[in-house]
Amino acid sequence: MATEPICATLRYQTPPLDERSIYLRRLVVRALEGGGRGHIGSSLSLIEIMRVLYDDILRYRPAEPSWAQRDRCILSKGHGCLAQYAMLADKGFFPLDVLDGFCRYDSILGGHPEAAKVPGIEASTGALGHGLPIGMGRALALRMRGQGARVFVITGDGEINEGSVWEAALSASKHRLSNLVVMIDYNKVQSAGPTAEILDLEPLAEKWCSFGFATTEVDGHDVEALRRLLRHVPLDGDRPTALICHTVKGKGIAFAENDADWHHKSSLKADIIADMYSLLGGR
Repeated sequence: MATEPICATLRYQTPPLDERSIYLRRLVVRALEGGGRGHIGSSLSLIEIMRVLYDDILRYRPAEPSWAQRDRCILSKGHGCLAQYAMLADKGFFPLDVLDGFCRYDSILGGHPEAAKVPGIEASTGALGHGLPIGMGRALALRMRGQGARVFVITGDGEINEGSVWEAALSASKHRLSNLVVMIDYNKVQSAGPTAEILDLEPLAEKWCSFGFATTEVDGHDVEALRRLLRHVPLDGDRPTALICHTVKGKGIAFAENDADWHHKSSLKADIIADMYSLLGGR
C-alpha cells in the first residue's frame, strides 16, 4: 500500500482541435442559438473532458439511463451543462433536436441540469460545491453494495472556492474511495475574473495531495493525453484520484477565449451566433 499520495505534473502542448471536437462545439452553438443564451466559456472548456469520458471511459446505456452497473458522471459545475447536453444528445440519451429548445419554458434542458428531467443527468447541480459531496456519498454507497461502478465528478476551478468541496475531499480520503475520480476544469477564469486574482488556488496539485488524493495534471484539451490518463485511474488503488485538467475558457471561439465576459451571455444576437459557426467551419 502506498504511504504517500501520488503528486506528479505532466508537461504538455495542446494539439489543434480535431473534427469531432469541432462538431461537439457546433452542437453547443446549436443549443445557444435555440435558447439565445447560455454559459459559453464554461461549457467550451469542458468539451474534451466530456468527449473522452463518454467516448472512451464511462460505462452506460443510453436506452437504460438508470442501469445499476453504470458509471456515474456528475457535472458539479452545472452551469457548464451545454457540454454535457451535447454529449448526451450525441450518444442518444435524447434526440439532437431537443438541443434546439434549450432554456425554453417547455424544454427539459435548463440552464442548469436537472436529474429528474434529463436522461443521463445523475444529479441536479448548479448550486456550486454540491457535486463532490454527492459523488463521495455515491462512491461510498457503491462500494458498500459491492458494485464495481465508478463515480466521476467534474468541478470548476472557481467552484472549488466552496468549503463543501474540501469537506467532501476529506471524507473521500478518510474512506479511501478509489472508485471516485475528481476532474477539475482548471480554465483559470471564473465568473468575475481570473481565479488568481479572486482567490488564488495555487499550489493546486499540492492541495489535493495534502487532502490524500492521488493527484496529477493533464492538458484538458489533449484527447489522447486524457485517454491515456483516464484508462489508468485510479492512480492509486487505495485512494481517490484528482485530475487537474488545464483548459482554456471559451476554447474554440477565439473572441471568447480567456474572457470572463463570456462566462455567460443573455440575448445572443444572430450575428454573434453566425460568427461562432464561422469559427467552427459552418453549421
